Amino acid sequence: MPRTSLFARGRVAFRHFRWRRPFWAGLFVLIGGLPIAYFPYAHLTFGQLTIRMATTAGAGSLVIGVLLVVLGLTIWFQPHVRIFAGVAAILLALVSLVVSNFGGFLVGFLCGMVGGAMSIAWMPGDARPAAARDAAAANGEPPVAVRGTGSALEAFEGTAPERGKVPGKGNEGAE
Repeated sequence: MPRTSLFARGRVAFRHFRWRRPFWAGLFVLIGGLPIAYFPYAHLTFGQLTIRMATTAGAGSLVIGVLLVVLGLTIWFQPHVRIFAGVAAILLALVSLVVSNFGGFLVGFLCGMVGGAMSIAWMPGDARPAAARDAAAANGEPPVAVRGTGSALEAFEGTAPERGKVPGKGNEGAE
């Protein structure tokens, strides 16, 4: 029986961790909070020239940046609140445009917006086909959480109905 290395087991465990939650959304939100919190307190030095980007809203920038980092961690470790965390991340990223040096010079703003949108769009996946899923639901079996789909549109399997064939709707219209 071959033994797997600690590195291989850790890699597989991390892969399963990523599959069961909106990992990339949390990473983008977390990375978006860093420049927003950092730039108002940064001192850049070019030779003898020192540039300070401190503003009167330094405390607001720090609060927004820390909240975005916390929301990124929340998306990772509490994926059932991903929609709330995604909406909050988008709102904080929008507020950072005004409060924090154009949202961390647009880097933090864009990462926060993309991560928040990805968090809202992500849905947990189901490995079973639709027929087996329906049969399991009829038998009263609970759904099994598996790898995430990455998109809320993944489960959409319907097609548009033909004109005039929609049940419950009449054919009245200006034709």
